[in-house]
Amino acid sequence: TYQFSSPESARPGTPLGRIKATDPDVGENAEIEYSISSGDGSDMFDIVTDKDTWEGIITVKKHLDFENKMLYTLKVEAANTHPDPRFLQLGPFKDTALVKISVEDIDEPPVFNRPWYLIEVDEDAKEGSIIGQVVAQDPDITKNAIKYSVDRHTDLDRIFNIYSGNGSLFLSKPLDREEIPWHNITVIATEINNPKQSSQIPVFIRILDINDHAPEFAKYYETFVCENAKAGQLIQTVSAVDKDEPPRGHKFFFELVPEFAVHPNFSIIDNKDNTAAIMARRNGYSRNKMSTYLLPIIIFDNDYPIQSSTGTLTIRVCACDSRGNMQSCNAEALLLPAGLSTGALVAILLCIIILLVLVVLFTALKRQRKKEPLIISKDDVRDNIVTYNDEGGGEEDTQAFDIGTLRNPEAREESKMRRDVIPETIFQIRRTASLWENIDVQDFIHRRLKESDLDPAAPPYDSLATYAYEGNDSIANSLSSLESLTTEGNQDYDYLSDWGPRFKKLADMYGGEDSDRE
Repeated sequence: TYQFSSPESARPGTPLGRIKATDPDVGENAEIEYSISSGDGSDMFDIVTDKDTWEGIITVKKHLDFENKMLYTLKVEAANTHPDPRFLQLGPFKDTALVKISVEDIDEPPVFNRPWYLIEVDEDAKEGSIIGQVVAQDPDITKNAIKYSVDRHTDLDRIFNIYSGNGSLFLSKPLDREEIPWHNITVIATEINNPKQSSQIPVFIRILDINDHAPEFAKYYETFVCENAKAGQLIQTVSAVDKDEPPRGHKFFFELVPEFAVHPNFSIIDNKDNTAAIMARRNGYSRNKMSTYLLPIIIFDNDYPIQSSTGTLTIRVCACDSRGNMQSCNAEALLLPAGLSTGALVAILLCIIILLVLVVLFTALKRQRKKEPLIISKDDVRDNIVTYNDEGGGEEDTQAFDIGTLRNPEAREESKMRRDVIPETIFQIRRTASLWENIDVQDFIHRRLKESDLDPAAPPYDSLATYAYEGNDSIANSLSSLESLTTEGNQDYDYLSDWGPRFKKLADMYGGEDSDRE
């Protein structure tokens, strides 16, 4: 009897142990073949013969499960591969042994009851509504509790969530089948007592369509009608599209809006194949009277609830040839056939650009021009009025002459007395006639000058004093050139040499006889 043990996680092909039968023969008479003749583990295990050692190797044939069966019993047979016919009566040339294999329990991850899940949910499902459930359990005898979670790498927008206790999936955000019709997420089941033991399961979520979009034109139609069109002529064929996908397929209906049901210019015919034909209702159109027509069309679907939208078809009136090919749709082209050429338009545009550039340059140069000073030089005499807001060098100077008189002749003080000269007698100030407003300053000064010249009582505000004599304490006495002419003989200017370097020039000119001769 042999006994072996195997963990339940052993992979198929894993060797569990060796058994050996002995044979006293040699050569090919000693060759042995091992096989499993019976036992409850014949379908779970296998045995192979080692040709070098003539031993039997027990291997795992299928996946083991401790929870299903913990012990297996095998009956192994060893037989000679080349028995000698001469000695068959001495047989049988084989033997059997009993092999017992025990399965060891290991902590296994949770196991889901399905290999994958498919869940269908309407796109108008409300947030928080439960859309399905996944179930997993611990295969071990201990039956540890399990918690569920969603792999966020498969649900970056966090549209779905799961209750960790029972595995119920619910919505966290609204769905939009037209944006994403399928969602493939992964749910993770983890043992609470051993978080290292976890397993994953794919969940495929299909969003079922709800008729929440209205049909619309399949594209933008550039429609035109020829001026020479006839009544009943086909103008345009339009079709529609819908983002929804009804189970029975799309079915669209076309008609004019109620206020345009009887249109004087165009009509619409539903072709019953999700298209409609726009027809002309009268003969002839004029682009000078009406260059563009707007035709509103209502498009319905046949799903529940019914959705509809209004699309406006813009129809231009164009000039066409006899075969209906468009030539021109511009009304101005008919009124002004002899328009300007492209070259002339380009030349006019260039002239306008050049003119704008010159204006900009002139404005920039004018802004950069420096302002001239108020008075360029001393010789440049102009009539300028300078206003001073603060007082000058002293109170006496300010009251000696009132500059405010020049600014406002009417505001002068008529009783102001001169303070730099003590008047000998008290005289009455002569009143002058009031001046009119906005009098010229120059004329005002001349009038005041004339009044002062003719007024004998007016003190001499401006006077010139001439001094032609030296003071009494001067050692040079009088320096008057007029007085020097009255003296007799030549003057002696030798004393000038004693006055220092400042009078050296005078001493050289008048100080000696040589200078007199010169």
